[in-house]
Amino acid sequence: MEPEAAMKHGTPELTDFEPFVDPLRIRRDVEFLAAEPRSRRRAPHAMQRAEAYVRHQLTSAGWQVERQPFDLRWKIGSTDRHGHRALALKPRLHRRLQGANLIASQAAAPTMGTVLIGAHLDSVDGSPGADDNASGVSVVLETARLLARLPIAPPVALALFDMEELGLIGARHAARELNGSGRIAGMICLESVGYFTDAPGSQQLPTGFSAAFPRASAAAKANGLRGDFTLVVHRRSSAAAAALWRHAAAATSMSLPSLLLRDPRPDGLLGMLIGLALPPANHLGRSDHAPFWNRRVPALMLTDTANFRNPHYHRPTDLPGTLDFHRLAAIAAATAATAVSWAAG
Repeated sequence: MEPEAAMKHGTPELTDFEPFVDPLRIRRDVEFLAAEPRSRRRAPHAMQRAEAYVRHQLTSAGWQVERQPFDLRWKIGSTDRHGHRALALKPRLHRRLQGANLIASQAAAPTMGTVLIGAHLDSVDGSPGADDNASGVSVVLETARLLARLPIAPPVALALFDMEELGLIGARHAARELNGSGRIAGMICLESVGYFTDAPGSQQLPTGFSAAFPRASAAAKANGLRGDFTLVVHRRSSAAAAALWRHAAAATSMSLPSLLLRDPRPDGLLGMLIGLALPPANHLGRSDHAPFWNRRVPALMLTDTANFRNPHYHRPTDLPGTLDFHRLAAIAAATAATAVSWAAG
């Protein structure tokens, strides 16, 4: 059924998107973006090239793109030097950071009740960042193309964040600016979503994870610790959206499995402070969804678990050839269906 026909009968569903998703188009996006490391500070020309590409892809699909620059001083963040250790564990104080987010919508600007789909555009120093995070950006672009097919634009906006690798800097700025008037009803973050392996024992668990999250740990172990699933991190406020995404992913032609993991912390400042005392929980807030949680916006993070699965994490070997583009296509279709359903309430 064409999306136009589906809209006559209500909210579009997965079957209205999946026939139009294109793994080869996603691969082209990743290959362009991951041709070299991209960073506002360390590789500015590559970052400008990536930004121009994303803007062109979105405007060609009919989206209005606004560049939102920021100039921030004395911000606590992290280093963006390459290495296999999680950069959130390498704090830094930045004297001044100048960057820009890209915000896209099909109306003039995000309106009340908008669901935001986002991913970070930058990579760490020395890594082309195919999985981290050209994979997430490619899903945002493909989701944009799918949503643009609808005759009635749903209240969904898109965000490409700057300086995630420096400590979620762009997302922190965007969460403050976009949610200042309560416009954002929910947020879906795509963070390193393209690396999969069916090999037993390929999925690692963080230290203390089994004690902190026994059900999720047991499910991963029952699956032979295979890295063949998408982890859907959520909180109580976004549990229904997480279930929507899991159902949509399972219904794709790939029958993409997912593992739901609930962060027990509350939204808001208290949840952020609790994370300081519970290191295993900190891993659940290592991407651009966390600033939205901190501002009480329900949010999901979709991820392949990054360094807990992908041996190329933050290394020069994080290349397009390591990714699974058919599974990325399934993620895009499931994300489009979930965003529209979530926005419809």
